[in-house]
Amino acid sequence: MKKQIPRITTLRLSYLITAFAICLALSITHSGMANAQPQNNTVMQSQGTPGMNATTTNATKMNIVLVHGTGVDGSSWSKVIPILQNAGHRVIAVQLPLHSLADDVATAKRAIDLVGAPVLLVGHSYGGFVITNAAYNNPNVKGLVYIAAFAPKEGQSLGNFLDVAKFPKGFLMFDKGGFVYINPNAFGQAFAQDIDPAQAKVIAAVQKPYNQSILTEKSGPPAWKQLPNWYQVSENDHAIPPDAERMFAKQINATTISLPSSHASPLSHPNEVAQLILNAASSLTKGEKVAK
Repeated sequence: MKKQIPRITTLRLSYLITAFAICLALSITHSGMANAQPQNNTVMQSQGTPGMNATTTNATKMNIVLVHGTGVDGSSWSKVIPILQNAGHRVIAVQLPLHSLADDVATAKRAIDLVGAPVLLVGHSYGGFVITNAAYNNPNVKGLVYIAAFAPKEGQSLGNFLDVAKFPKGFLMFDKGGFVYINPNAFGQAFAQDIDPAQAKVIAAVQKPYNQSILTEKSGPPAWKQLPNWYQVSENDHAIPPDAERMFAKQINATTISLPSSHASPLSHPNEVAQLILNAASSLTKGEKVAK
């Protein structure tokens, strides 16, 4: 049996990751925000009320494609999907292979083609990389929703935001094929500290590893320059610092909400996440938001 990460290291984990990523985000902001779009639709709204009834607020027929991040699979949307379906939407949660960014983008594109226009494309975490590329010049996609997600510029990779060499020793585990796991003993505190601990342990046990090559693959031309965008900031995120998320939201000129959530907001705040998606779908259907 492998040794567990000492508790003190586990508790320090989120702060080490956050400190590093904040510095990186501030650097990106300083160098890149000069090119941000001149008008900004960012509207910060606190969405902290749990249990809202999101099933009766939207009955449009926008098709919704959900894209998960690294370390999880499509079941990470399990609490959001019923709300969207009950509102009358066709929903697909893709299962990314996580072998390469190119493969993941191709997987998302197949799902988009399968459901057909009009599509609202939603990405969580690394899924932001995927939707940024899958929606580019894709006539079926009408809007993008980023859930505590990366929203990269062209030429950026995950390596621009994450330096695995600076993670605590033992946090990441690598198999013989070069696929990356998060140590189950650290998973909950790093990504899902506000969900039931028993559920966090299950998610850690069934986590989907990603090929480490994904860290260096560069993003292509961003679809967020072409489409209306929405963004959800997780204020208690230990994986992507909230300041970095706000930077992404501003960069893509997104309509933005803020939740008192961990990185795993689709699991800890499914009603609010679903409501943002429903609001985006409604806005697109009514023509309130159009392609740029």
